[in-house]
Amino acid sequence: MTSVVNVTDSALTVDSENQLEQPDTSFKALIQQIQEDWIAHGRDWTKPGLRAVVVHRFGVWRMGVKSKFWRAPLSLVYRMMYHKVRNTYGIELPYSVKLGRRVVVEHQGNIVVHGNCVIGDDTIIRQGVTLGLRHLDRPLDAPILGNRVNVGAGAKLFGKITIGDNVNVGANAVVLIDVPSNSTVVGIPAKIIKSKADSLA
Repeated sequence: MTSVVNVTDSALTVDSENQLEQPDTSFKALIQQIQEDWIAHGRDWTKPGLRAVVVHRFGVWRMGVKSKFWRAPLSLVYRMMYHKVRNTYGIELPYSVKLGRRVVVEHQGNIVVHGNCVIGDDTIIRQGVTLGLRHLDRPLDAPILGNRVNVGAGAKLFGKITIGDNVNVGANAVVLIDVPSNSTVVGIPAKIIKSKADSLA
C-alpha cells in the first residue's frame, strides 16, 4: 500500500512505494508559495517578475485539478495571463518549468526560459536572460540550475547543462558547459574563474 508523506519545507509529496517526488498541488501549497514569492520580491505586487512567477504557480496548480470540466476554464485563464505577462513584460516562463521556492525574477524584458528547465530554490534571474536549447535536433535539452544561482543580466545558458548550487553567472556570459557548485563563470564562451574548491587547495 502506498503511503504519502508531506514534506512542508520543499512542498513536495513523497510516494514511498516508488520513491518519486511529486509537487504538492494543493490550494494551500499554492498560497504558501505565492506568499514566499511575494516576500522574496520585496513585498511589491507591482513587480513584473513576481507577477510572472505567480502566473507560473497558478499554471502548475491548475494542472492538479483532476476534473477536466473545472480545469478547462482554469487553463483558459492561465493562457490569458501567461500571454499577458509574456507580451507586456517580456518574461516567458511556462508552467512546465520546474521552479523552486522563492525564485526572484529581478527585472523584466527579454527573459526566455525553456519549458524543460529546472530552476532551484532562491535563484535570481535578471533581464535579458535566456535559458534554452543549444541544438535544434535536441528540442528537449534545457539547463538545470541548482539552488541559490545568481544569473547576471544578459546571460545565456544553452543546452542540457547543470549549474551547481551557489553559482554566480556573470552578466552577458554564454554558458555551454556544466558548472560546479560554489563557482563564478564569465565570458563568451563562459569559463570558470573562481571556485571555492580552488581557494581551499
